[in-house]
Amino acid sequence: MTIPAPASGNISADLGADPLRIWFRVIRLHRRAVNTVASELKALGLSIPQFDLLSTLTEREGMSQQELAERLYVTKGNVSGLLDRMVEADLVERRAIPGDRRSNALYLTKKGRDLAEKGIAAQSAYVQRTLGSLPSQDLADLERIILTWRERARIEEDATLAKLEP
Repeated sequence: MTIPAPASGNISADLGADPLRIWFRVIRLHRRAVNTVASELKALGLSIPQFDLLSTLTEREGMSQQELAERLYVTKGNVSGLLDRMVEADLVERRAIPGDRRSNALYLTKKGRDLAEKGIAAQSAYVQRTLGSLPSQDLADLERIILTWRERARIEEDATLAKLEP
């Protein structure tokens, strides 16, 4: 049996779903999740920015500070002070890049890798206890919805940036 399209053409409105209400729920859920994970990371002695830096380096060591900043969606200046403190704490080390006197390659120390792995395990356990407890079909639906939303957000971002260009 085929269900006819809503007369208004707006399926979400006809089903009583308010995009703005959903938006606020997503924002509140994000805050709740980040706060919980931040508490678990704090017990390990890590802040969210420190964990982001360490976990990013577990994915790919040897990147420059500029590449790391781009991966973290921050400026090189924003990551500089954090990186200095992480080097001082013996979590990250800078190694010279042959032929480039201005840049260094970033690597985790053993202490940094061990701490990153503990943080990743804490984050993964939280995700499994919450999102991972949903039925598999709900997860598949959620992923499909989020990927569609992400694509629309990218299109909107590109359009907005294009308007700002001279």
